[in-house]
Amino acid sequence: MQPMLGKPLSAALLAGIIVCSPVWAAGETGESRAKEAAIAMQRGLAEKASLLYTEALADAGLPNIRRAALLNDRGVAFARLNQPRVAIDDFNRAVQLSPETASIYNNRGNVLLSIGFGREAVKDFDRALLLAPGYTAAYSNRANALARLGENDAAIRDFSQAIKLNPLNATALTGRGRLHLSQNRPHAAFRDFSRAVGSDARFGPAYKARAEAHLMLERYAEAVEDLSRAVAFDPTNLDIYLTRGYAYLAAKNPASAIKDFTRAAEINTKSNAAFEGLALASAKADAFDDALNDIAKSLEIDPRSAQAYAYRAIIYKWMGQPDLGTRDVERAVKINANLAEVLWAKAELMEASGQPQDAVADYRKAVFERPMLVDAAAALDRLGAREPNDVEIRELGFERWRVFQHAGRTYASHPELPKLSVPLEVMSDVIPRLLEWDTKKVPVKGYGVLRFAAGKADGKDGPDDIEHGVVIDIQGRSIIAVETVRHGQRAAQWTWDEEKLIVVSIDGFKEEYALRSKPREVAQPQQPVRRASNSDATRENRGNSERRPQKSQQPFKSLFDLLFN
Repeated sequence: MQPMLGKPLSAALLAGIIVCSPVWAAGETGESRAKEAAIAMQRGLAEKASLLYTEALADAGLPNIRRAALLNDRGVAFARLNQPRVAIDDFNRAVQLSPETASIYNNRGNVLLSIGFGREAVKDFDRALLLAPGYTAAYSNRANALARLGENDAAIRDFSQAIKLNPLNATALTGRGRLHLSQNRPHAAFRDFSRAVGSDARFGPAYKARAEAHLMLERYAEAVEDLSRAVAFDPTNLDIYLTRGYAYLAAKNPASAIKDFTRAAEINTKSNAAFEGLALASAKADAFDDALNDIAKSLEIDPRSAQAYAYRAIIYKWMGQPDLGTRDVERAVKINANLAEVLWAKAELMEASGQPQDAVADYRKAVFERPMLVDAAAALDRLGAREPNDVEIRELGFERWRVFQHAGRTYASHPELPKLSVPLEVMSDVIPRLLEWDTKKVPVKGYGVLRFAAGKADGKDGPDDIEHGVVIDIQGRSIIAVETVRHGQRAAQWTWDEEKLIVVSIDGFKEEYALRSKPREVAQPQQPVRRASNSDATRENRGNSERRPQKSQQPFKSLFDLLFN
């Protein structure tokens, strides 16, 4: 998806595309027009600004450096107007007149990236950083470009450098967090997102990103809270309502989910995803007629939506009429046989037709494709088939701890902590090594820290060894946090008391984790909301499975997407 360059730039975007400050103009008219254009840009009036910059550039007596600055500024205005080719023309002319101005290369790189020229964009960011080694925005933007090119480790290094230069850089923290999230490191992502909102409490994208980390960690109430903060900053953002709708479903609150999916459909009446979510939520509230009507609306918008056919098949099964869903499953399989929702629907119908063993295979595939798909995971529990195909790495065991790998992640387990998978998130392509199991004493008895080697990361004099610690609530059988213990020779400060754990990281960020507090209440189901449905079908055929939120099917959103959107 290409960025929406026509939207006015936010304060965050100004860190990526830089408007040159006025220096001088040869004539009084040119100077006046330049000042008016700068004011128009600040007010988001890009079209007016572009015209005023053109009038200012008409001054034949402008020195080259001043003309380059105005061309750069007009290029930014054209970028805001979603005219990237025209913007690049202005940046090219500006570079010819002032080849040593780093911001021009930075701006041109951003626009090149927006139209798909990632490698060329990296070259421009390289040039900007050569001219200005401390250019924080250029590091963030090059990280964004590298992520688009699939060079994630290099992208993380650039984001980390941007954060080192400016520890309160919310956009860089969010960008790095998104990379952690894409590489199955939700705890590392959560740390970055929390720091981002701590440094800029009004940076909406960080709240949405942190909500996605909460969803991966199955913290649905917390996800809803962060999404509610995010929507306050961006009340017409369709994706936020869709994500919160599925979070509400995971928290067994279909009534609130219906409200969010309804709002999403109001924002974009052509969003088949909104109607699909609304259909699923309505079905879970026993409003089956409404659910079928919403699926019909979705298919009018996109007749080839595999998810819509899969959902309708599941709805028929919940209505006690699985035979009606057979044809829908067949259609869904033809469109996209590997979609997690299609696998889930296929398995639901197999189970209903008395083929539980065949259903288990597809339920497992669905969970593998989308680990957060609660319904498929719950079905495996219901069938007593939730045995993962994990591979034990025996040589990494420590005392009674055992280490396993499954679906691209590594975790540890202990016989006294049944059903608890302790995530071993590493910062590079290595297998973690357990170092110590520290069970705490009074006043924090009942908690423990599993410390492990987590690979290497860039340090002052080269790669440094990283050690992480997983904070475990032994009594509650839950993971509190995964935090850095040591980075090279530098150690984080961990302070325990009977109410909280305070971790001050090596770069000065402070995080607090509540201990011994009353457990947070997950959003409770409200009374089902019937949307004029006359269906009284029972829910017996659904089993007792919980509903897990749909993982976003949007492609990885880079920092540039966040900024331009």
